[in-house]
Amino acid sequence: MSSYTLAQITKVVNGSLSGNGNMGIAQLVYDSRRIQHPQTALFFALQTANADGHDYVNEAYKKGVRSFVVSKNISLKEANVILVGDTLTALQKLAAWHRGHFHMPVIGITGSNGKTVVKEWLNALLEDDYQIVRSPKSFNSQIGVPLSVWQMEAQHTLGIFEAGISQPGEMQKLERIIQPTVGVLTNIGEAHSEGFTSTEEKRTEKLRLFTQADVVIGEAGNLASLSTKKFTWSKNEEATLRIRQIKKERTSTVIEADYKDEFLLLSIPFTDDASIENSIACWCVLLQFGLKQETIQERMNALHPVDMRLQLNHAINDCLLINDSYSADTTSLRIALDFLAQQSAGLKRTVILSDFYESGKREEELYAEIAQLLNQYKVEKVIGIGKEIASQLPLKIDAVNFQSYTTTEDFLQQFKSSDFYKEIVLLKGARKAGFERIASLFEEKLHGTVLQINLAAVTHNLKEYQKRLKPSTKIMAMVKAFAYGSGGAEIASVLQFSNVAFLGVAYADEGVELVQAGVNIPIMVMNAEPSSFAAIVEHELQPVVYSKALLQSFGAYIRQQGLSAYPVHLEIETGMNRLGFSLSEVDEVARHLAANSYLSIQSVFSHLAGSEDPGEDAFTQQQAARFHEAVSVLQQHITYPFLKHISNSAAMVRHPDLQLDMVRLGIGLYGIEPDAEDVLRLQPVATLRSTVAQIKQIKKGESVSYNRRGMVNRDSKIATVRIGYADGYSRRFGNGIGKMLVNGKPAPVIGTVCMDMTMLDVTDIDGVKEGDDVIVFGADLPVQEVAKQVGTIPYEIMTSVSQRVKRVYYFE
Repeated sequence: MSSYTLAQITKVVNGSLSGNGNMGIAQLVYDSRRIQHPQTALFFALQTANADGHDYVNEAYKKGVRSFVVSKNISLKEANVILVGDTLTALQKLAAWHRGHFHMPVIGITGSNGKTVVKEWLNALLEDDYQIVRSPKSFNSQIGVPLSVWQMEAQHTLGIFEAGISQPGEMQKLERIIQPTVGVLTNIGEAHSEGFTSTEEKRTEKLRLFTQADVVIGEAGNLASLSTKKFTWSKNEEATLRIRQIKKERTSTVIEADYKDEFLLLSIPFTDDASIENSIACWCVLLQFGLKQETIQERMNALHPVDMRLQLNHAINDCLLINDSYSADTTSLRIALDFLAQQSAGLKRTVILSDFYESGKREEELYAEIAQLLNQYKVEKVIGIGKEIASQLPLKIDAVNFQSYTTTEDFLQQFKSSDFYKEIVLLKGARKAGFERIASLFEEKLHGTVLQINLAAVTHNLKEYQKRLKPSTKIMAMVKAFAYGSGGAEIASVLQFSNVAFLGVAYADEGVELVQAGVNIPIMVMNAEPSSFAAIVEHELQPVVYSKALLQSFGAYIRQQGLSAYPVHLEIETGMNRLGFSLSEVDEVARHLAANSYLSIQSVFSHLAGSEDPGEDAFTQQQAARFHEAVSVLQQHITYPFLKHISNSAAMVRHPDLQLDMVRLGIGLYGIEPDAEDVLRLQPVATLRSTVAQIKQIKKGESVSYNRRGMVNRDSKIATVRIGYADGYSRRFGNGIGKMLVNGKPAPVIGTVCMDMTMLDVTDIDGVKEGDDVIVFGADLPVQEVAKQVGTIPYEIMTSVSQRVKRVYYFE
């Protein structure tokens, strides 16, 4: 691992150093939650739209970091501090300087779509010939690129890095860091177009990555403006690789092409257009690198679809499974272990690893690093599959339950499901280890309807709202109703990791479930009742008190328990007319609380009735005035500070003046902007999907489903889908009201929705077959549109998804 002194780094970044210039630095970090080796880490206090890294310097210091790059004056005892004008610029300068120490070929990849897939496929296709260093996952940003390039070591013989940009002026910075010798331009499409005035401007900006490249590879039309050496491909014009024909078969595609006066034939195990285009890009790179066509074909046959998501699935015996079974390197292992730690509260941590091939490191060094990571993340059980890991790892790992198997087949033959109970299992294996067979052993045998939850989208949406807040404003994230149907504990773990201040639930049992799952941030219970007092106190939940009767009864319970200053939240009625103390009661409540020490006000809040509606803005301001009046009365008697909050998701956007001390983020967190003005770039969190169970051809005049409500007036093709009202798909969607997406096209519901099945008319959709994917709602069929089909709101649709529907969690 490369190491530089702080004195060297200070000179490179044009900073001023106070401290020990001889300190050796090997790791660069910017997230105080992800520090593995603090003794040799350099913490960059990066300032982004969502956070200021200077706020987390003390946390990094507490975790053992003693070297920092900052742009603000800080005071830390015995710390080494480099002061610079801009910390991100310093990080990029350092990475570019580090890159300059290496003279290996480096492939730089950019484009609108396909960057990560092409990078991962090239790694798989070239790993037998090179010791490769590459971007982990989708590390292609202004921060991700320098961290990726920092991984370059003397043993590497090829680098593969991707670069993504969102506005003009960014690519020049990434070019100086990556310095590619070979450029690859993938598809130029509509993705990430917000910061560009035209597709041409975006293309021109992306091509700046290749200003120093020896050769650039891409579709001929996209490279027309380049004067540098090009390796082009095209279906319609002259190119280095001239595509004659593309023939799609059932599970594969055959591509015919001319190259250097030679006819070439390539078969790939994909049929979708994106994979075909990405395969052609990889084909061009391999030809440029001089591989023989027979070798290319052999390696292409072994390609898998690239899933850059860390999937979290409920598995057998109350286990969770993180499936990351197509790559084995220490960088992606660190990312996967970080996700495991984030989601593992209350569960024993188990990791199943294959041999790590083609790392470029000596085996002793490699497995020492792997052991250090496993120890760092407190993994309790390790299963090693492969000769090298079985012999090397036990010598270096701490007191851990270690099991070893020579091959994947050995593990499969000896697998006993009873060996795994209430564990979170990370499955991490090289592509050639075939760990997908192990993943299938852990699968719960449920029907084909699943609710997919994108945990990265939760984080993205949280950040979108944070951009609207003052730095001092706290967030209470609402996870009531099973996190709006998305899964309480899993969502709460992500929110806890993202440092929200409070969680809000509807009932005590929801809060108890979160605590038992390991959530340890404060949880507000909105509907407390005497029967729940014991559970609330036992699990240190914080109830909402909204009436004098509840105030008296909960205060009496706390007194009986011998407790004092128990935290509660007061709800004020300002116009919702649901729950809460009226203005006329506030003075009496304040006097009572001031005179007794049993309860302590944690926060005071109220509910806005129409914050999303411009027509109700005057009423919203009237509610706010009433709330401020109530707070003023309370403060006449309560001398200690308490939090004040009235703003919900819609008010965070439409009424920024109502942020106060804290805001309550609800449906917006899940990708639904409640005011429908679409001013935030929210991402849908949940996708409800099913599969086609059977296709039927029926004649004109026949009927479909119960009561013969679905009559066809033409010969029709009917697809029966594995979802019904027992899964949460309401009978109101029946008889043409509802639509689902089949092969990306809308198909109307025909007949009555059954308990477990729904029928769709797919007569006008070509190629529908049994087993095809069906989208009930998701990115391409927003839940807002589905709600409109039956005249309801997205809240009802999301919270109606039955608990029998399997939740599958993933992190992009």
